[in-house]
Amino acid sequence: MDFAKDNWPEKYDINKLVTIQKDIDRIINGEKTSVRRNDRYADPGDRLGLDGRTVVVEDVYPQSLGEMTDENAQQEGYESLQKYKEGITGIHGEEVWDPEITVWVHELKVV
Repeated sequence: MDFAKDNWPEKYDINKLVTIQKDIDRIINGEKTSVRRNDRYADPGDRLGLDGRTVVVEDVYPQSLGEMTDENAQQEGYESLQKYKEGITGIHGEEVWDPEITVWVHELKVV
């Protein structure tokens, strides 16, 4: 798949990027600074309101799950890549963890 910016897919509604209260709390508290999704929900500079706080999307880019590191998992609010994998497969099932799958990384900052 060609991931040059001019070939990026249409973005979904940014208000659906983060909907789980636990994740919202972790973002506001600075424990979670990125969100990976199968689809693109924002462009850099887009803003999102979470519990009365403004969150800015600082960067958006594609990444294969196989490229993820412990640091990436920590940005997601997990202590390690293994814990992130366990969390994701616990929610969606083992089949979602394919190193070849490309996800969209949304890096966030509370302002």
